[in-house]
Amino acid sequence: MLHSVVSTLLGVLVPLAVPVAAGAILARFRAWDTKPLLTLYLYVLSPAIIFDTLRGAHISTDDLYSTIGFALVNLLFMWGIAQGIGKIARLDPAEQAGLTLISTLTNSANYGLPLVLLAFGQLGLDKASVYVITQMIIVNTAGVYFAARSQFSVQNAVKSVFTLPAVYAAVLAVFLKCFGLHLTAGLEQGIGMVADAYSPVVLTILGAQMIKVGRAEAKQVKPAGFWTGTAIRLLLAPFVALVTLKLLGISGLLFSVLFIQACMPVAVNAVVLAERFDAASGLVSKCIVWTTLASFLTLPALIVLVQ
Repeated sequence: MLHSVVSTLLGVLVPLAVPVAAGAILARFRAWDTKPLLTLYLYVLSPAIIFDTLRGAHISTDDLYSTIGFALVNLLFMWGIAQGIGKIARLDPAEQAGLTLISTLTNSANYGLPLVLLAFGQLGLDKASVYVITQMIIVNTAGVYFAARSQFSVQNAVKSVFTLPAVYAAVLAVFLKCFGLHLTAGLEQGIGMVADAYSPVVLTILGAQMIKVGRAEAKQVKPAGFWTGTAIRLLLAPFVALVTLKLLGISGLLFSVLFIQACMPVAVNAVVLAERFDAASGLVSKCIVWTTLASFLTLPALIVLVQ
């Protein structure tokens, strides 16, 4: 069983490593400003993939409600943990915002979806897609709020959520699906083309951020913030996910898929938001790198646990 899991991970990691390596090489040898790509991600790629994936997912109503319920309850638990530990550690507002992003946002799309497909098959992927869509909506609502709170008032942070098109893309997709409506073939094909660019662009940004770990911004990260964020994501997140799934009575394949998705390393999207809203991006990027590297060891064990 363990050999099978390791083989699956190797099969997923090799293709994912290509855009990450490209981003790392580009950032290493060129003075690359990633902010234009961050804007592209927030305003073009994210709404496109939300719309495209939500339109194509096949899942029962019960699984839909269970998935959304789990994502929201788990989010509240992780947010509460981040707030409590952040206060105990006496983190400044920017670090607190960064810790919240680290605790609540997982790399469930770029890393999680290929992993679920190979570990649990197409049915697992269908179930995971709804969680990923919910996570993307969370990133573009609660995630933006968590990040923007480090520098804006509550009113401005809430306002910033509704300036992004991702929420409206999800609403449109659900509306069309519920009423059996379709866009023209040309429009849907065009949106699909934009959605296909999501993973390579975001993974390329991740590669660039991994290079920045060795630079001044990441070197200034306080050890307390780094170890706290890493411990929450690697140690507390699986326990919280397990408790949440048991509380909600979720079982079977959906249990396995949601558990693994909730235990993924810190989301690439977290550093996108942290950099855009100045929410301790050095801390967030450092935790992304080390939780991703550590996940190569932790995820095989967790997959064996739930299979």
